Amino acid sequence: MGRAPGAIALLVALGAVLAVLGAGPAQAAGYRYWSFWEGSGSGWTYATQGPSLVRPDDGAVEGFRFSVSEDSQDSAKPRRTPDFAEICADTPAKDGTKRIALVIDPGTAADAPAGETPPAPRTACARVSPDASAAEALAAVAKPLRYSSDAMLCAITGYPASGCGEQVSGDGHGTPAASAPASASPAATGSGGSGGGPSAGVFVGIGAVLLLGIAAVVQARRRRG
Repeated sequence: MGRAPGAIALLVALGAVLAVLGAGPAQAAGYRYWSFWEGSGSGWTYATQGPSLVRPDDGAVEGFRFSVSEDSQDSAKPRRTPDFAEICADTPAKDGTKRIALVIDPGTAADAPAGETPPAPRTACARVSPDASAAEALAAVAKPLRYSSDAMLCAITGYPASGCGEQVSGDGHGTPAASAPASASPAATGSGGSGGGPSAGVFVGIGAVLLLGIAAVVQARRRRG
């Protein structure tokens, strides 16, 4: 005896549910860019403003790290300790200036654009005017700098030679796919949840499929009744 139409419909619905659940989540894309950090005795904190807006006090430590990350939550920190006394030990204080310690970390080979090799991480002590920004302190010790048309920091000491906040494939070091939004830092782009489970929309779709299957079974039983 063949299966009842309602039972067949329910099996089809269950198969669709299993197919949706079995599909793995797509790899999240990341952005390749220089992130900006502020140092303290407890480590590094992701800066909430760009280096051109931050005007650090004398004795501050600012960090720059080149890497691929999806958002500020998973962005790689500079791999050097934010130690002002050590970095500026050979740069004496001078009246009418302030000293800013800088940690410049070009990242790893895995984060480098195709065909480029990251230079070694380094530190520097910038002695600048009292009202200088973090960007001006960086320019004093790490030229040439390269910026995009919307003032995004693209390169420090010429690295990387090209590109600026480009989107890369989910493996973190693929071919650039698209440009990051010009109105926002790449670190803030895509800051919505990136968990590995199905989205709410998937569960809504599953519920709709199940309801259709149940309705088909009920209708088939009424026809037999």
